[in-house]
Amino acid sequence: MRPEDQFHAGVIVEDFEGTLKRLTELFGFEWCDELVNDVAVRIITPDGPVDTTITTRFSYSVNEPRLEVIRPIPGTVWVPADSGVHHLGYWSDDVPADSAALAAQGMPLEVAGIGPDGQPYWAYHRGADGPRIELVSRSIKPGLEQYWAHSRRPA
Repeated sequence: MRPEDQFHAGVIVEDFEGTLKRLTELFGFEWCDELVNDVAVRIITPDGPVDTTITTRFSYSVNEPRLEVIRPIPGTVWVPADSGVHHLGYWSDDVPADSAALAAQGMPLEVAGIGPDGQPYWAYHRGADGPRIELVSRSIKPGLEQYWAHSRRPA
C-alpha cells in the first residue's frame, strides 16, 4: 500500500440526509445516489469467524477527495466513530496479502466482504490507535468510477 492508493475517508452518521446537506452547504460536495447492497461478510469474533449477510447503505461524494457517508448498522462495526472518521479506504491489488500484512503489523482483521469465489474483495482492519483501514480490491474500481461519474442525487 502506498499513500497514492488512499482514495476515500468513510464516516458513519446517524443523520444521513442532514450530514449530506450540511457537507454540501459547508464545502460544496455533490453526492452520488445512495447505494443499498446486501453484502456477504465474514466477521471476526472472539469465538472465530462468522459468515453472514448485512445490508449497507451509503453514498460517495462526486467530488474529490472522496467522502463516503454511511448509515449505521447497530451491533456491528458500522457505528459512528468517536473521532468522526470511521475508516480510510485504500485500493489493493491483493486484498488477502495486504490484509495479512496489516494483521502482521498489529492491525487485526475485523470484517471482510466475501466474493462469490470465497475470497475477500474488501476488508476492515483496526489497530490500537488511529482509524480503521479499509482495503478495497482495485478490481472493483471501474464499477465505482462508473457510479461516481453517472450517479448524482437531485439537488
